[in-house]
Amino acid sequence: MNSNQTLWWRLLVAATAGLMLFGLALVVMPGFTLQGFSLLVYASAAHLNTFGPEALAYISLVHAVLGSVMFGWGAVLMFLALGPVRRGSKDAWWMFVVSLVAWFIPDTAYSLLSGFWQNALLNVGFALLFAIALGGLRSFIAQTRI
Repeated sequence: MNSNQTLWWRLLVAATAGLMLFGLALVVMPGFTLQGFSLLVYASAAHLNTFGPEALAYISLVHAVLGSVMFGWGAVLMFLALGPVRRGSKDAWWMFVVSLVAWFIPDTAYSLLSGFWQNALLNVGFALLFAIALGGLRSFIAQTRI
């Protein structure tokens, strides 16, 4: 792996760590993340409080479950990044790509169809980080025989 490829690999590891930390934050910092999403979607950190305690409890549960799934998915991606992708595995690279596309398309489509374009924009940010890193690694993956 040359210095350019190492840069792209480090970006991939950083994006994956960001995914994991974001997921973990949804679980361990529910008040902060609820306020953050309320601010993102409604332009008010306190707007979700108007939904009532039962609805807020359910939203908190969904955030925690989503965060746990994101953390677990990120752990698998990190395993791939630190091992097989770093060694040039084409299969591991494709596992990254396929899992990201499988997340991005339905999540972003539903966000847009339901009127929550802000979440779609957040998705685009995450997807771009991964796409830049994976695109940068493509030549390394293509030349490696694993």
